[in-house]
Amino acid sequence: MTTLLLFGDQLGPQFHSGHDEIVLIESAAALRRKPYHRQKLHLVLSGMRHLAAEFPDRITLVRGNTYREAIRDLGRPLVAYQPGSAAALEMLTELGVEVLPTPAFALSRDEFSAWAGTRERFLMEDFYHYQRTRFDVLMEGEVPVGGRWNFDAENREPPPKRGRLGVPAPWWPEEDDIDARVRADLDAMDLPAVGRDGPRRFAITREEALSALEVFVRDRLPHFGPHEDAVLAKDWTMAHSLLSVPLNHGLLHPLEVVYAAEDAYRAGDAPLASVEGFVRQVLGWREYVWHLYWHLGPEYRRRNGFRATTELPSWWADLRPATVRAACLRTALEGVRDHGWVHHIQRLMVLGNHALQRGYDPAALNDWFVTSFVDGFPWVMPVNVIGMSQHADGGVIATKPYLSGGAYLNRMTDHCATCWFDPKRRTGERACPFTAGYWAWLDRHEDRVSGNHRMARAVQGLRRLSDLDEVRVRERDREIY
Repeated sequence: MTTLLLFGDQLGPQFHSGHDEIVLIESAAALRRKPYHRQKLHLVLSGMRHLAAEFPDRITLVRGNTYREAIRDLGRPLVAYQPGSAAALEMLTELGVEVLPTPAFALSRDEFSAWAGTRERFLMEDFYHYQRTRFDVLMEGEVPVGGRWNFDAENREPPPKRGRLGVPAPWWPEEDDIDARVRADLDAMDLPAVGRDGPRRFAITREEALSALEVFVRDRLPHFGPHEDAVLAKDWTMAHSLLSVPLNHGLLHPLEVVYAAEDAYRAGDAPLASVEGFVRQVLGWREYVWHLYWHLGPEYRRRNGFRATTELPSWWADLRPATVRAACLRTALEGVRDHGWVHHIQRLMVLGNHALQRGYDPAALNDWFVTSFVDGFPWVMPVNVIGMSQHADGGVIATKPYLSGGAYLNRMTDHCATCWFDPKRRTGERACPFTAGYWAWLDRHEDRVSGNHRMARAVQGLRRLSDLDEVRVRERDREIY
């Protein structure tokens, strides 16, 4: 009988159902390989150990030094599902492990390849329309429900003045003896981890994942859309689902998630704009990111169209934001430090925006997102970071760089009112590093972006600046953020 090898992000029933002999491997070398967030390490070990404890007659948990050594020591034929990184797939192939297509995504790789065809640019909106039609989600025949594919215009409300969104709380897990043992083992291993340990905040068993999904759809999805692009300093979850961890660990299937959301709309329990925005994230963007990771290949991670080479500063890489004065940047880094998670606007328009303006090396930035976020895996980040955030791929993914000054952050967050910097200033001691950084970046890369029609207005504005020389000097030598 062939034994099924599962990885720590393959924990759901779509992976283990129908298999009588299953092996999970805890690799000490893998835990030590990079400076992972402490809470990320906890989730990986907790998920595997909970699954092994749930099915002791079928699942064996093997503790070893490396995956390769553990697989060789098993000494038996193995079959595995496609893993979440090219490096893991290469290892399985070299060791003679049979690799099956993953059941973790709605669309197969063959179907994606057929859709991609000879395209050189891959716009998510095109893929999203295909996904909605292919899986009949929010459709009335061939027409999208409501007559529109996209309700983003209704989902861009600024943050409320009261400081919190005021929606029902997310579902929170309760730690058990397995979590206590994981914490003790991690303490004993002296790992090069970053971030703070803390109570487990994300579902990591199938039962927990179903509870988290149910609570989100019932209590929070109705409020999700309007403020999904806003940021509140004292409300880190807002109305977000917190389902990226159970989804990325294979505990939920994307179709069960989006069909549950659609059912809420059909029953009149959630507005279309909120449901469409959520479906876009799960059936659109998440699937798009997975397939493009494989379609674009490992070389994509090394793209660097703006020749950005600045090393990540230690206060960023080590998650030590205490000296950061910019309230939005400090709050985002504190969120990563404390939870291993911040929502998509903080990732893109605060962290990614800052990194782009300061010229951080995109490959190093990509690795930081993989290791520092509890939902980060090698397949998750390249399209998000190299493509969407840093525009280092020259426009394969996005039509323009996601760059903004302080005005956007002042409109969509509640940080600027209490920040030491002034979002309206680009020069002087209190010049906002995002406002000044925006113009300094445009100045450095004007030749590369001037041909992009979506950047034309920004370039025209740059050419009208009377204080550009001062901006250049101050931003080149800036030490305080």
